[in-house]
Amino acid sequence: MSQSIAGASPRGTRTLAPLLATAGIWIGAAVVMVLLPQLFSSGASLTKLCLMGIMIIFALAYNMLLGQTGMLSFGHAVYYGLGGFFAAHAMMIISGDRLPVPLAAVPLVGAVTGLVFGIIFGAASTRRSGTAFAMISLGIVELVAALALVMTGFFGGEQGVSFNRTRALALFGWKFGPQIQVYYLIAAWCLVSMAAMYFITRTPFGRMCLAVRENPERAAFVGYSTQGIRFIAFCLSGLFAGIAGALAAINFEIASNSMLSAQQSGVVLLMTYIGGVGHFAGPIVGAILITLLQSSLSDITGAWQLYFGIMFILVVMFVPGGLAGLITMHGPLARAGLLSRLAGPYLRALVPGLMLVAGCALIIELTYKLTVERAKSSILNLGPLPLDAATATPWIAALVLLVLGVWTLRLMGPGIAEAVSAVRAEAAARAGS
Repeated sequence: MSQSIAGASPRGTRTLAPLLATAGIWIGAAVVMVLLPQLFSSGASLTKLCLMGIMIIFALAYNMLLGQTGMLSFGHAVYYGLGGFFAAHAMMIISGDRLPVPLAAVPLVGAVTGLVFGIIFGAASTRRSGTAFAMISLGIVELVAALALVMTGFFGGEQGVSFNRTRALALFGWKFGPQIQVYYLIAAWCLVSMAAMYFITRTPFGRMCLAVRENPERAAFVGYSTQGIRFIAFCLSGLFAGIAGALAAINFEIASNSMLSAQQSGVVLLMTYIGGVGHFAGPIVGAILITLLQSSLSDITGAWQLYFGIMFILVVMFVPGGLAGLITMHGPLARAGLLSRLAGPYLRALVPGLMLVAGCALIIELTYKLTVERAKSSILNLGPLPLDAATATPWIAALVLLVLGVWTLRLMGPGIAEAVSAVRAEAAARAGS
């Protein structure tokens, strides 16, 4: 008997270890969310953190379609926006009739809205896949956006639907007037939504979503309904997108037509692709990065959307796994203790890379000055250095930086690639032994 117990112990330890590691990650995420407002306590920082939490939910919901099931949607803002509008109307009813409903429960209205409209639109759109599904999703978002302009009684026209979130029932004495209280509400829903979507990916249904993405013919051959799996994934994705929309409405105390636009669908597509569609953490990384860049770049330059487009193109062309894939690629190297050997090759690529970025950014800003802002002034202020876009000198400097950066990277690229391949091969050999 003692031998059997001794023999069972290692197996139990191996089974328990992944569960403990997963629990540790989620506990760590909760601790980070609690401590972040203590480190970034300004009003602007709290606003950015709230936006990050909302967009993390939205990007993960979108990734349930794109990353898990392989369904490219151009219209997922429909469920985000409708969730926000129905939550706004629910808040108006709650505040008008003084119903004893706490604000923390209002995102459930967005969840139900996203689920219901996911069922309605998904029943038709998921009958097709690939390009046909993408075009149907684009048609749906344009249809709903057009209806929003006509049905002003519900959507509020250009002014949207506004409300006062403090009129809801207080929860533990919180009226959710201060931004920090709203942050903790969003953080709680973000953590719950993240955990729910993660555990959905670990279920047999989540595995079948991957099978439908990789090989729908084989999934159908073994007896699964590919359309049924796409439909369920679509509905669940709409549910979580509705939660994100309701939280956005609560955060801004308004639901506007911009929440339903194709541009909003494009933003979440950028977040998911740049972060990495093949990894659960990818949309989280993308949502944090794009939200941070949106709030920062928009204050610096009017051409900030162009930078996002260039970033998207570069990621799709050169880093198809996204930023999360790039980080994950270095995991085996770190475990093998070989990550430090890449410091030299990466540092050699840093200087020409910065030259390339600087040259490209300067050309964009000079072009923007001569086109969009020509009526204001042709002077581009780079800190204490004013540059006249109407003269040849800044253009020559920009082209020199761009050409030198490209030429140096092309010259050094093969050597850097060989060094990275050698380190990865050695790490794989160590792992195999």
